Amino acid sequence: MLKYAYITEKATVQIDKDNKLHFIVDIDDTKDSIKKAVEEIYDVTVTDIKTLITPKGLKKAIVTLSGENSAEEIASRLGVF
Repeated sequence: MLKYAYITEKATVQIDKDNKLHFIVDIDDTKDSIKKAVEEIYDVTVTDIKTLITPKGLKKAIVTLSGENSAEEIASRLGVF
């Protein structure tokens, strides 16, 4: 389950340049469950997911969208821009 979008200066650069979005997710979520959730909620195609555990113990997912979908558009829907 996606908890919230994780927005930092680095994340905004990746939104613009690499078509990637960052989310904080449940610690027990798998890459497949994260991919399904993002595709269903935002109606996009996900090409890759990288996950990591932050020093605070949160799980962060870096989601790469396909070229036909815009991370900037999703970010604007989330109120980032």
